[in-house]
Amino acid sequence: MIYFALVFIISWGNILFLVGSKGLPGSGAQIQQLFPLVFLAMIAGPSLASILLTGIVDGKAGLRELFLRQCRWRVNIRWYGAALLITPLLLSAILTSLMFISPVFMPGIISANDKVTLLGLSIAAGLAAGFFEELGWTGFAIPKMQMKYSALATSIMLGVIWAIWHLLADFWGGYSVYGALYLPHYLLWVVALPAYRVLMVWVYNNTGSLLMAQLMHASFTGSQFLLTPSTASLADGILWYALFAATLCVAVVVVVSIYGKKRFII
Repeated sequence: MIYFALVFIISWGNILFLVGSKGLPGSGAQIQQLFPLVFLAMIAGPSLASILLTGIVDGKAGLRELFLRQCRWRVNIRWYGAALLITPLLLSAILTSLMFISPVFMPGIISANDKVTLLGLSIAAGLAAGFFEELGWTGFAIPKMQMKYSALATSIMLGVIWAIWHLLADFWGGYSVYGALYLPHYLLWVVALPAYRVLMVWVYNNTGSLLMAQLMHASFTGSQFLLTPSTASLADGILWYALFAATLCVAVVVVVSIYGKKRFII
């Protein structure tokens, strides 16, 4: 609980400091100007809280072990495939299928005028989110939570907290865009993020690699930047993301059925 409280204090406190008391929800000009700073303020919470509490609770040995898990790259190639490809393959399949209904579902990277810039932004945003967030979520929270709870319970609880943690920044930057559709937009996150967290814990438990979790998170964030259709309406956006969230839930059912809910390891 102390860890999560500290994460929210750092992330939300810095965001509120940046946008000001009258900055919620954000306006178009404010969002464009402050988005990079709000993004950095948000991802600072999980990482800073992790380093601080690891040092306090586990000392130098804990910090060393955290670093070693982040450097653990020698894992079976199939786990690299799972970490890097689950999100882009699912999104590509969903959007390609929907293109038979309407061309507005064309992935953003295909319709973008400046593909190089979009690719660069997607990689940068993905790596930043993956590295800094998972230094906390997987680096600190998951090992501690799994001492008390099953892998499935840990994943769902952390996934819900992860979704709530996104709320302030997402509301600031998203409400002016989604308007009346903001609630269904956000509720889909509450479904998708816990489901994806189950898959992340599955990969982590089978590799012991913090790096795999960071890459998997980077793929999740970066792929959405890269593939989100730029010409779809808000309602169309709700549709394709609902299908994505539902597909992630199906993947969770498959993983739990095969690996069990206790540790996700056969």
